[in-house]
Amino acid sequence: MTVPFYQVDAFAPARFQGNPAAVMVLETWLGDAHLQAIAAENNLAETAFLVPSEGHAADYELRWFTPTVEVDLCGHATLASGFVVLTHLVSGRDTVTFSSRSGLLSVRRTGDLYTLDFPVNPPEPANEHRAAMAVALGSRPETVLRAGGFWLAVFDHEAAVAGLVPDMAATAALGGVGVIASAPGEYVDIVSRFFAPQSGIDEDPVTGSAHTVLTPYWAERLDKGNLQARQISARGGTLSCRRNGDRVAIGGRCELVIAGHFHV
Repeated sequence: MTVPFYQVDAFAPARFQGNPAAVMVLETWLGDAHLQAIAAENNLAETAFLVPSEGHAADYELRWFTPTVEVDLCGHATLASGFVVLTHLVSGRDTVTFSSRSGLLSVRRTGDLYTLDFPVNPPEPANEHRAAMAVALGSRPETVLRAGGFWLAVFDHEAAVAGLVPDMAATAALGGVGVIASAPGEYVDIVSRFFAPQSGIDEDPVTGSAHTVLTPYWAERLDKGNLQARQISARGGTLSCRRNGDRVAIGGRCELVIAGHFHV
């Protein structure tokens, strides 16, 4: 059995930047253990699996796996999946809708920009965890917040985020999905990094789902409707973000780097 395989750099200003995701197009679902083994073989932060949907609300069913676990929501692999569908699988369409563990998600194409429509995830104060966060990140944040499984550690300047050297064991011990570290940017509105050792990813290159937390926080704090964001990992990536009520629009570019077939 062979499965169409695409590797896409998502939220990428140029090829070999952004966050690489594998997109696998299946006819029907394989067993969970088989899906996890494929994701481990790909050894990327996320592998997205697509199966044509039998319902009318969505075009495809979508699931995401890191090399070690299945996750409830992934931004860059959803953006990559939308890119693959709209540029390689269908013609004459600018929007695709996926059903997922996080409900219905869509990707819209406008020129070379692809935009996610995700549920918003506003954070709440959690400053009682500042001391533990300082141990985990190696620097004391200005404030700590939490949104669902995400921790958000806010610093006062981009250099503080860029200089973080986390203790991955202590970061994993915080639990949840992972830790977002963020600050106002020097050349963009906001910058961030994302650490998720508990999900098998010490530092994620670019994290779309983290911006469901960052967008409502910084939009209110900076009093701005549109935010230009950059994730300052080693690869780096750029995102355009806007809150629309209980949804967040998160846009970026994609670059195809590999296409072929995976032998199962």
